[in-house]
Amino acid sequence: MCDTRDRLISAAAELLDQGGPAGVTLREVGRRAGVSHNAPYKHFADKRDLLAAIAAAELRGLADQIAAIAGYAGTARLEAVAHTYLAWAAARPARFKLTFGTWVGDHGELGSAATLATTALYNAVRLAQTEDRSLPSDTSRIVSLLWALAHGAVDLEAAGHLRKRADSPSADELVKALVAMLPYLPAGSSHRADPSR
Repeated sequence: MCDTRDRLISAAAELLDQGGPAGVTLREVGRRAGVSHNAPYKHFADKRDLLAAIAAAELRGLADQIAAIAGYAGTARLEAVAHTYLAWAAARPARFKLTFGTWVGDHGELGSAATLATTALYNAVRLAQTEDRSLPSDTSRIVSLLWALAHGAVDLEAAGHLRKRADSPSADELVKALVAMLPYLPAGSSHRADPSR
């Protein structure tokens, strides 16, 4: 049963990559997965539920990639985390857009996967802070800045704004510059709660 569900998610993700959310139909997902056209309904309430499952799988994969980062310490670890995010978004633009789109209603699997990814990010930042005491102690603030910059850089690069001029920085260069500035941030307060506590 789980194998069929995984095959359906994989088939739907391929369709998403090829034609965006509009290209994903439950009938075609069933056909591509090698099951009946009604089989997707045994695992997903509707197309939106299937799309949420793709987004959840992407977030779990991103969390695993962030957690697996090794061989870096301090700000180099944070740079590696941001580059992991950029590489994931560049390799899977339709999945990135879906994952960070607007979700209405309860998609429990997606919520728990988002918490998992956010927790992996917080853990990486906390580890970097123990490795490099020059980093600010406000973990939530670093997480928010790192995520906002990486996400913004992905969007700007995807829209072509970072390639308009020859001297424009790449998304990777923007991330590297921000991470280098983190130890010099003025003290500030954070209003975002750490999901892992």
